[in-house]
Amino acid sequence: MAEKLYAGAAEAVADIPHGATLAVGGFGLCGVPDELIEALAAAGTTDLQVFSNNCGVDDCGLGILLSSGAITRVTASYVGENKEFARQYLAGELEVELTPQGTLAERLRAGGVGIPAFFTPAGVGTSIADGGMPWRYGTDGSVLIASPPKETRVFGDRRYVLEKAITADFALVHARVGDTEGNLVFDKTALNFNPLAAMAGRITIAQVEELVEPGQLDPNRVHLPGVFVQRLVHTGTQTKRIEKRTVSTARESR
Repeated sequence: MAEKLYAGAAEAVADIPHGATLAVGGFGLCGVPDELIEALAAAGTTDLQVFSNNCGVDDCGLGILLSSGAITRVTASYVGENKEFARQYLAGELEVELTPQGTLAERLRAGGVGIPAFFTPAGVGTSIADGGMPWRYGTDGSVLIASPPKETRVFGDRRYVLEKAITADFALVHARVGDTEGNLVFDKTALNFNPLAAMAGRITIAQVEELVEPGQLDPNRVHLPGVFVQRLVHTGTQTKRIEKRTVSTARESR
């Protein structure tokens, strides 16, 4: 639908309020909705609570919002190479809920399909289930907020822990191709977390590298149907970033 298409990233994120919850796609630096994040940072929106696999790096992705102090809470599975993330967490400036990667993925998916909670074996017998994981430190290094214990139950001969679904006020995602009805196609590693984040958002905003008309996408190629997408921004080809570059030296010729 044409009304889903916005002129630019700034317009698409303009009504995201202070204190909003955000589900953000991407895996490492692959498939990160960078232009939407930069537009949100430029708008000065603060007190954000974020659900994402990781928090970018210091100068890219969610790391931009983190460095400006716009994020107050993160639910993630991976800290990655973001030194500012670690500093804020240990200094008591940021609340962090670390969760197993597969559990985070399923919590987002469950939120998108209306399942309020589910049982999983991941984390049973650890502080994930038993509680006590530091969510927020004090400036003196003490634990101000710790994770609560979760319900466990035995099915068959195995114990499982109850995990609650995630829904967010807004979702920000990046797709390789999209049509004007919001049907999206993701590229390779960008399939990790982008479709799941999109499903969890009450209002989902997608930046797409290539925008096509309805009917131009092969239905068998569509990874996420347009029913989950409310806003679209055509951003063009994304600059590829490498999170940690390792280069070997060429052998001397004999």
